[in-house]
Amino acid sequence: MEVLGLVLVGIVAGIFGGLLGIGGGTIVVPALVYFFGMTQHKAQGTILGAFLLPVAVLGFLKYYRTGNADIRMAAFIAAGIFLGSWVGASLSLSMSEPTLKRVFGVFLLAVALKMFLSK
Repeated sequence: MEVLGLVLVGIVAGIFGGLLGIGGGTIVVPALVYFFGMTQHKAQGTILGAFLLPVAVLGFLKYYRTGNADIRMAAFIAAGIFLGSWVGASLSLSMSEPTLKRVFGVFLLAVALKMFLSK
């Protein structure tokens, strides 16, 4: 049953990622914490592991085939993500569990507020 739940969380994250271009972590991390009882640190590490290979490959191909993806820009962003994820993981692991949860929550609230108030 747990495997089915995890696959379902992945499908929902994939749909929202393809539909809205949001990172699956905004869906998967809270799901792992609240539905699967993981710590914030473990959930964040788990989603990074899940993203290693399949990060939006099919979604990207769909956009690319219709001319709606810039490979050059994507490559530069990927280089930044490569370095940034190491820095971010180092920062995350230096925080306590409650602090990390609060930082994650503030980030989600800020994004939600910005999206809600934009025209």
